[in-house]
Amino acid sequence: MRSATTSRANFSRDRDTGDANTADPGVRTLVAVFASPVSRSLLKFAREVGYHVTLFEPDPARVTDVPEGFEADTALPPLDASADVVVTDHHRPELGAVLKAALAGEPRWVGVLGNPRHPGPHVAALQGLGVADADIARVHRPVGLNIGSRTPPEIALATLAGLIADRNDRPGGFAF
Repeated sequence: MRSATTSRANFSRDRDTGDANTADPGVRTLVAVFASPVSRSLLKFAREVGYHVTLFEPDPARVTDVPEGFEADTALPPLDASADVVVTDHHRPELGAVLKAALAGEPRWVGVLGNPRHPGPHVAALQGLGVADADIARVHRPVGLNIGSRTPPEIALATLAGLIADRNDRPGGFAF
């Protein structure tokens, strides 16, 4: 497992000033939060379409099913406007704290998996931590395209397709 200090960050040096920590606009980052069957597929698919990917799992005891070629970070990596964050388990007690930290990093997009017919537990968790309503509204739920996903790979595929559509300012689906 890697810590945040050893994570590969998506930064480059500014050509004119030489300053570090300037986001590379060509880099797309996907942070899958929590080790789960969905995050396993999401990491593989996202890498295939050109994302820099990382798995954030704050509980080292839960990292049991990381795909070959991937590692888990036990600290949230740096997030900027190149980052899309997908929380793959909305039942975890760390949900609110993880989302609050992610929102503070100013990622491009934050979403939580979950059934749209049930209230999102992230709202109460974030309100309990004093997060402003405007920031809570930045959290997308449900995520992905509505393709009737049922299996973890289908959910990951729908999620990634939705992220790509959103990033490209497209509605997704069959509307062109």
